[in-house]
Amino acid sequence: MQTIRIYDTTLRDGCQAEDVVFSVEDKLRIARKLDELGLHYIEGGWPGSNPRDIKFFREMQKVEMKHATLAAFGSTRKKGVPCRRDSQLQELLKAKTPVVAIVGKVWDLHVRDVLRISLAANLALIRESVDHLRQHHRRVFFDAEHFFDGYRQNPEYALAAVSAAAEAGAEVVCLCDTNGGSLPADVAAAVARVKKTVSVPLGIHTHNDGEMAVANSLVAVSAGCTQVQGTINGFGERAGNANLCSIIPALNLKLRRPCLPVSKLRQLREVSHYIYELANITPPTHQPYVGDAAFAHKAGQHSDAVLKNPATYEHIPPETVGNRRRILISDQAGKSSLAEKAREFGLRLDRGSPETKVILEELKALEDQGYQFEGAEASFELLMKKALRGRRRFFTFKGFRVIDEKRPGDKVPRAEATIMVEVDGKVEHTAAEGVGPVNALDRALRKALERFFPSLREVRLVDFKVRVLPAGLGTASQVRVLIESSDGRDRWGTVGVSDNIIEASWQALIDSIDYKLYKDRKSRGQAR
Repeated sequence: MQTIRIYDTTLRDGCQAEDVVFSVEDKLRIARKLDELGLHYIEGGWPGSNPRDIKFFREMQKVEMKHATLAAFGSTRKKGVPCRRDSQLQELLKAKTPVVAIVGKVWDLHVRDVLRISLAANLALIRESVDHLRQHHRRVFFDAEHFFDGYRQNPEYALAAVSAAAEAGAEVVCLCDTNGGSLPADVAAAVARVKKTVSVPLGIHTHNDGEMAVANSLVAVSAGCTQVQGTINGFGERAGNANLCSIIPALNLKLRRPCLPVSKLRQLREVSHYIYELANITPPTHQPYVGDAAFAHKAGQHSDAVLKNPATYEHIPPETVGNRRRILISDQAGKSSLAEKAREFGLRLDRGSPETKVILEELKALEDQGYQFEGAEASFELLMKKALRGRRRFFTFKGFRVIDEKRPGDKVPRAEATIMVEVDGKVEHTAAEGVGPVNALDRALRKALERFFPSLREVRLVDFKVRVLPAGLGTASQVRVLIESSDGRDRWGTVGVSDNIIEASWQALIDSIDYKLYKDRKSRGQAR
């Protein structure tokens, strides 16, 4: 069976997302990562549209790709300008990429209202542009913009436009659902019709405005497309593009249409999170296949079943895409869930032990108070160690004071925290300023402890969430603080709950520091 070719456009279409900006260095790093993943084509951008893309293509000429072929993106020539004088066609050639993708109008509405030329003149634009690039020894992929909208309104003209590209030498004709509003049945029928009309391979490029981008891509493959265009994590303009992190495993594992080797498929989550990191976006917990919650089980009945046979509640083995199973701990957890969670942490806990009963009762009592451990597994691990009498206190808290004041003339408030802790009989009393009271408290705590525990300098707070718990008390309500910390190698979450936001934050901060010290101690023990 023919391999489905994956064409990634994260570095061009993905960059059109409202909250996504990549530097040249970011784009170079992403290109190397996508090449390692084994994708077939990587579209680097639109040469000539901005200085960043010009520099990117210049730098990429020094990079030797192991798997992927680099492509540059542009459009058919402008009306009234011959190809040899069209500046953006010339920029495409200067990029020196083996593949060039050019977009052309195939919807008669756009030809009349946007280009404002005759339908015949637009066909000439397509033919001449493709032919010009072919004469300069480029492999040409033709992106039929708004194909499905055009096909619905004027199928004869849409088919004539893609036929013009194919006849002029386009290696692939890619059918685009540019507005992202098509439905799978319509996509499948249109692809089947095009397949009878042109002899060159077909591609599919979908947007997610109707939340059908992945489904439309898959039905297009079933109908005959052999190239799929999309972006990692579905980055793209408006509601985004087709998400390759869902399409790739669906092709390989569901449709049995290979597009990546199994060994490469295991890198999918890593690549997904790598690109989120460069985009400075927190990975969505509930993203299919690669999200933290994609294989997470909360209900006790579900957790018990999946531990006996994963197929009961998992559609694929999580490790297939580089993910892992997570047993979530909540007041719905049972003894089997606790035992499995303890095993994940390297702790031994028998279902029938008194400690299991104690942990389960404390867990349910804490959640009744508003605690939540699904995003705070570090706090839960410390709770388990306490019940098993294995939690060591690295320091003793003696007290803190936080001052947050704003005086006349101050543009922003001033925050200062003073803290006192004891380590091995030595008392440390120190203060620090911060951007707000929680940041001041965090900085004062670390300032007091870093001379005893230098590794705390590695820790940084990467996320801070506050949730007002439904108590009907307005500003006197309970709040839950969730903190995510990182030391550059691992990430961990901790939680605190109180009717005082500073106290809730303090609880989460203390657990975060404790967990880092506990983790370091465990790591040294393993090393020995």
